[in-house]
Amino acid sequence: MWAVELQVMLVVGLLVMLQVQQSLQLRSSHPMHGVVDKINENAGPYIGLVMTFPTEELALIDSTFFVPSSEIPWVDLAGRRFNIGTIKGVDVIYVMTGEQTVNAGITVQILLDTFDIIGTVHYGIAGSSNDSLYIGDVSVPNYVAYTGSWTWKEFKSAEESMTELKFGNFNFPKKGENLLAMIDFTPQQLYSIGKPMEEVFWLPIDPKLFNIASELQDVKLQQCVNETYCLPETPKVVYGLKGSTADIYLDNAAYRKFLFKAFNVSTVDEESAAIVMTSLSNGVPCIVFRGVSDYAGGEGLLSATSLTYLAAMNALSVAVEFIGLFGEEVAIHDH
Repeated sequence: MWAVELQVMLVVGLLVMLQVQQSLQLRSSHPMHGVVDKINENAGPYIGLVMTFPTEELALIDSTFFVPSSEIPWVDLAGRRFNIGTIKGVDVIYVMTGEQTVNAGITVQILLDTFDIIGTVHYGIAGSSNDSLYIGDVSVPNYVAYTGSWTWKEFKSAEESMTELKFGNFNFPKKGENLLAMIDFTPQQLYSIGKPMEEVFWLPIDPKLFNIASELQDVKLQQCVNETYCLPETPKVVYGLKGSTADIYLDNAAYRKFLFKAFNVSTVDEESAAIVMTSLSNGVPCIVFRGVSDYAGGEGLLSATSLTYLAAMNALSVAVEFIGLFGEEVAIHDH
């Protein structure tokens, strides 16, 4: 009896090992199969560094923090370039996903399927929906949500929750009825390893990574765009806020105010929830750093290319310091 149980356990163990090995390889007929095998054999495990927007990648290139591998500096897969190298002596593969959730989710899945990744670090720009979060600040959220999934209700439907968006409340100059009626915000279906599907609205940031990041409050952030123009407030790193993701570029004061009031979200972007959700599904810890580049339609400084670059550079600065700390933690654990 015990011998049979032992045999079953060994078979299950071998199957799990086989699945893990296959997840780190391309199919044998893929032209990049051999190259990817060498990347996984030569170094790693890697931190996957993910950005979505060309200005964010430009900030990394200009910073010179990333040192490309002298052996295989990059590989192209599914139209994306995966760059292999180090940051602060830590093995890193970085990739720009492209904008919005579909691009972000696809790219992160390729990253995690193909390479030996121990954590996903995402940095980028965002709009602020919180009047206390200013341009140049960097938010390190502990939760993100996809707020672009709706049930659009019939006209004259009964209100069921405080978080419903009733369009008539935004009629101008007075509130009233509106044929667009109202929308309910719906949760997402999260599939993850070893668990049944669950419906979730808030996606959690990995608590261990968040605790490491909390040590970075004193990171020096850029305040001046050039020699003649500086931001009126000294940028800061802010922890424990909530972020909102939707396939929408938000530039509307009323909706900005609604999101903050209904969900207490402080930043709005188009990718973070997809990156976090894909990482959660694969059992890989993930953390997000978003630099404020505009006020999402609220009052304040107008968005500009220079402010976008400054916000990207500030988010990158915090992400780079995090990678250094995370690398130290991994090295200590390995020893």
